[in-house]
Amino acid sequence: MGIRTVSDLTQVDDPAWPTLARMFQRPGVEVLAPPEWAPEVLYRLQITTRSTLGALALYTGGVLVDHGWLRLLGGGAYGLPDLATINGLGTPEEGAVAPQRLVVAFDVLGGTFAVNGGGLPGPLGDVHYFAPDTLEWHVLGFGLGAFAEWAVSGGLAEYVADLRWPGWVDDLEALPPSQGLSVYPPLWSGQGNGSTKRSPVPLDGLAAWHQELGERMTPFADAAAEGETGPGVR
Repeated sequence: MGIRTVSDLTQVDDPAWPTLARMFQRPGVEVLAPPEWAPEVLYRLQITTRSTLGALALYTGGVLVDHGWLRLLGGGAYGLPDLATINGLGTPEEGAVAPQRLVVAFDVLGGTFAVNGGGLPGPLGDVHYFAPDTLEWHVLGFGLGAFAEWAVSGGLAEYVADLRWPGWVDDLEALPPSQGLSVYPPLWSGQGNGSTKRSPVPLDGLAAWHQELGERMTPFADAAAEGETGPGVR
C-alpha cells in the first residue's frame, strides 16, 4: 500500500469522530483538546480517521472516562503519552511491522489496555487488559470502537468495581491525567486491608512497572504449574 500522507489518512468516507464525539458527551467523560502535533501522530500510526484509533489520535489529546479512572490515549496532552510514542512508532518506513500489541489506554491503578496485533492470545484486533491485581493479560472480547462504547456506557465501572474504594471519585478528580495511584500493599499481593495506602505517581511508569513484574513472575508461575502436574505431563 505504501506510506500514506496525512491527507490520505484524513480524506475518508464515514469518519469515526462524529460518532465518538456524541458518545463522549456522557457524564464523567472529558475529551482533552488535541495538540498541534496530532497530525504527526496520525502519520506515524498510518491509520485512517475512519478508525477509532485514527480519530482518537487526530481529534483528541486523550479522553478521561469515568472521572479519569480510564485514560484513552490520543494525540498526547497534559502529560499523557501519544499513541505513536507509547507504542514506539517513529517515522513510517516501507515494510515496517506493526506492534504485536498496541497500547491504547491506561487505568488509574496502572492497568494497561492494548489491541492484539498478534502478540496476545485470541483474535487480532481484540482489546486485552493487563490487570494490576493479577499481573496477567485478560481478553475483553471486542475491538477498540466497542471498547470505547463499553467504557462510557457503564461496562468499565462494573468490570473494576472490586478495585474501587469509598471516595475514589474525589481522589481521582484531584489527579492530573499524567498521574496514577500506586497502591501499597500491591493489589497483586492479596494483602490489601484497611491500611491500604495510595500514592500519586507517573502513570506510564506505574503501568510499565506492573508489566515488568508480570514478566518477572511468569517463569515462577510456569515452574509452579509444572511442579503440580509433574514433568512431561500434559
